[in-house]
Amino acid sequence: MFCRAFRVRSNTAIKGSDRRKLRTDVAAAFPNLSAEQLTEFIPNKEELNVIKIYSHKGEAITVYMNNRNPILFEIEKALYPTVYTLWVYPDLLPAFATWPPVLQKLAGGADLMLPGVVVPSSGFPQVEQGTLCAVTLLGNRAPVAVAVATMSTAEMLAAGMKGKGFAVLHTYMDHLWEYGDKSSPPTLAPLVTDPAEKESAEDEEEMEQKESVISSSTDPSQHVGVGDLSLKERDGRATLMGKEELDENRAAETAEGANTEVQQEAEDSKTPQEQMDALFNQCFFHALKCKVKKSDLPLLTSTFLRSHMFSCCPAGQQLDIKKSSYKKFSKFLQCMQHQKILQVKELNKGVESIVEVDWKHPDIKAFTVPEGFSSASAAQESKSEDREQVYHAPEIIPLYGVSTKMIPLFQESGHKKGSILSSSEVRNIIINYVKANELVDETNKNFVKVNAILCDCLLDKSEQDEISNLKWDDLFSRCLERLQPLHQVTFFGQEPVVRKGNIEPIDITIAQRSSNKKVTIIKNLELYGLDPQCVANILQQKVQASATITPVPGTKDRVQVQIQGNQIHHLGKMLLEEYQLPRKYIQGLEKAPKVGRKK
Repeated sequence: MFCRAFRVRSNTAIKGSDRRKLRTDVAAAFPNLSAEQLTEFIPNKEELNVIKIYSHKGEAITVYMNNRNPILFEIEKALYPTVYTLWVYPDLLPAFATWPPVLQKLAGGADLMLPGVVVPSSGFPQVEQGTLCAVTLLGNRAPVAVAVATMSTAEMLAAGMKGKGFAVLHTYMDHLWEYGDKSSPPTLAPLVTDPAEKESAEDEEEMEQKESVISSSTDPSQHVGVGDLSLKERDGRATLMGKEELDENRAAETAEGANTEVQQEAEDSKTPQEQMDALFNQCFFHALKCKVKKSDLPLLTSTFLRSHMFSCCPAGQQLDIKKSSYKKFSKFLQCMQHQKILQVKELNKGVESIVEVDWKHPDIKAFTVPEGFSSASAAQESKSEDREQVYHAPEIIPLYGVSTKMIPLFQESGHKKGSILSSSEVRNIIINYVKANELVDETNKNFVKVNAILCDCLLDKSEQDEISNLKWDDLFSRCLERLQPLHQVTFFGQEPVVRKGNIEPIDITIAQRSSNKKVTIIKNLELYGLDPQCVANILQQKVQASATITPVPGTKDRVQVQIQGNQIHHLGKMLLEEYQLPRKYIQGLEKAPKVGRKK
C-alpha cells in the first residue's frame, strides 16, 4: 500500500476531545494494551498530529504521528499500527516469521506467500481470516510488516502451506516508514524457546551438573572418609579403588574431545541450507578482511564473488547461492548492507558495485581466518586465481513485457500487464489466439484476418480502414514491436537478472586529442560482467600503450576505459575470441584501422 510515494493533503494537531476519542478507539482495536501502555501510546501532553494522505491508488488514509513518527494509520475506520509502534509493543499482534531475503519483496509491494512463512516447531498462532498480524524475520521478534491474514491458521495448514497467506499493508522501508525517522528494527530475542532447543539445553545442563558432582563436587559429605578415591563399577556393585592422583592430562584431553564432539554435533545438526549460509558468511568476511582493499572500490559484485569469495572457500567445499536461504547473491549483499557492513550501489543500469566497506565493523574485526587455511590451501588458491581470470560471457536472452495496449490480445491466455514472455512464447500465444478465433484466411493460409482486437493492438489509426489481412511474419513482428522490450542476463554462477529495455552494446569509439593523437574509448563493459580496470590492465600489457579509467562525461558514477592510439583491432580480438562475446553486442568494430596492401 505504501510501496509508492503518497500525497499529503493536510496536517493538523490533535487536541483534547479528539485525543480522548483516539485513545478509546485504540483501546477497542487493541484490547491487550494495558492502561499504562495506552497512556504511554496516546500521551496527554506530547504533540500528536493527524495527517490526511492519498495513496498512489487514490485511497484516502489517515495517519497519526507522535514525535515525528507515524504510529497508526486508519483506512475505512479501521486502525492499524505502524512498524514504529510494533517495535515498542512487539506482542501487540499475532506474529508470523519469514526469511530475511523476503523483506525486500514485501517492501516492494508483494504479499506474503505461505511458502515463505517459517513453520515453528511450537506451531502457528491461531488466527482467523481477516485477522491483523505482524510479520517478523527469523531470529528477531521485532516486526517488519503489518498484514491481514487471507485465511485461517487451519486453512493454511490444510492448503499445504501454498498460496497467498497475508495481504501486506505496510512494511519497514516503505514510504510510510520513510515519513518517520527511518530508524532500523531493534533486535528482540524470541520470548519462547523452541521446545527441542529447550529440551536439549536442559539435557546439557543436567549433564553438566552430573559431571560437576562426579569430578569436583563441593558437598562436604562427598569428601568424608573418602580421600583421593575414584569409583569403579564392578559386578553391579560400587567398589572404591584408592588412587593418589587423578590423571589431569587425560581429563583435559577428554574435555577437549567432548567439546570437539559437541561442536561437530552442532554442525551436523544444521540443515544443508544453514551450512551453506554459514559458508557464505565465512567466505564473505574472509574476503573483506584479507582480499579486498580500499583502492579496489568501487568493485563489481560479480567480481567480488568470483575473484575474492571463491578463493576463500575451504578445500573440498563449493559456494552455491542457490543452496542458501538467500537464493540470489544480490539478496545476500542486501542483508549485509542492512547490517551496515558495506554499501552497494547501481553505478550502471542493472549492474551493482560495492562502493564502501566499513572495515571497523565489529563483525569484520571479530572474524578470524580459519586455522591452517593459508598453508593448507595455498596451492588451491593459486589454482583458483588462475581459474578466476577465465571470463565467462553472460547469456543474454531478449524478453518482452505485455504493455497496456496489448492486454486485450494476451488476456485470453491468462497474461496481464507486465507479464514477461520470450519471443517463442509470444509466437505460440499469437498462433493459439488466431486458431481459437478462426482468423486464418480460408483462401490463403499465409494470411491472417484482422479482427477488432488485432486492429486496435497492431494497426496504426491510418491503417485501420485499409488493412484487413496480415501475413504471419508481419503479424509477429508488429506484435513484438508493440510489446515492452526487456532482456535477461545470466552471469556465470549467478541467478538470471531481468532488466528493462534492450541491453546497451559495448561502445567503442575513436576520439581525437591534442597534437592530432588518437585514443580508443570503451564504454558499457560492466553490463557484460567485465571489470573496466581489469580490461585496461590487460590492454595496456598487450599493446604497450597507456590505459586509464575516466568518468563517462555527463554521469557521476559510470566509468570508461581510455587507451592511447587506435586499438580497436586488438580490442575486437580480445572481446570476440578470448571473451567469446557475440559480435552483435559490440558496437564500433568497423572503425579498426585498415591494413594497407604491400606493393
